[in-house]
Amino acid sequence: MRIHPEGRRMLAFLFIGLAVICALVYWKAPAQLPVVAIASGIFFVTILQFFRNPTRMVPEEADHLVYAPADGKVVVIEEAYEPEYFKANRLQVSIFMSPVNVHVNRNPVSGLVKYNKYHPGKYLVAWHPKSSTENERTTVVIDTGETEILLRQIAGALAKRIKNYLEVGQQVVQGEDFGFIKFGSRVDIFLPLGTQLRVDIGQKVKGNRTVIAELE
Repeated sequence: MRIHPEGRRMLAFLFIGLAVICALVYWKAPAQLPVVAIASGIFFVTILQFFRNPTRMVPEEADHLVYAPADGKVVVIEEAYEPEYFKANRLQVSIFMSPVNVHVNRNPVSGLVKYNKYHPGKYLVAWHPKSSTENERTTVVIDTGETEILLRQIAGALAKRIKNYLEVGQQVVQGEDFGFIKFGSRVDIFLPLGTQLRVDIGQKVKGNRTVIAELE
């Protein structure tokens, strides 16, 4: 299992800390060591799974296909006003990432990064209607050459660290990593009106595996 670089330092410190706790228990109360060791192991594995980074290549690179940028569940499909960049209505698709999902974010399309901005904010639960505009978030716009796709990484109640690796003017490739959100969160995608969707509300999706839309 590959571990994402965002988690390696934390996991190293966690492993050392748990080892120290087990050593102290062995010294002070050796009879309790099996229980503490098992609990420590379960806790470490739980945190470890947050940072797994499975290798996934997109099955078919195509300009007209939009792949899911994250693992999770589709919680919003609606026409909505996008106030930050487009300042117009777009088709919004939101993917909620629970603590058990892979937390790597991947480019849903290839193209040129036209916009990238980080916004500090609150930590409302990720499914809250106001989380898109009030939570900590990063907004990215990718120009495919035919249209522009907006991605918004949104922190949740637990996820308080968003990482985004893209820069304005950078050429990105469909399927490559563009960011990471620790623990639970949400990713919004704003597509042109009239885009043909291939997902439904409540559907579980996987980054680089599930096609969420076809562009005209």
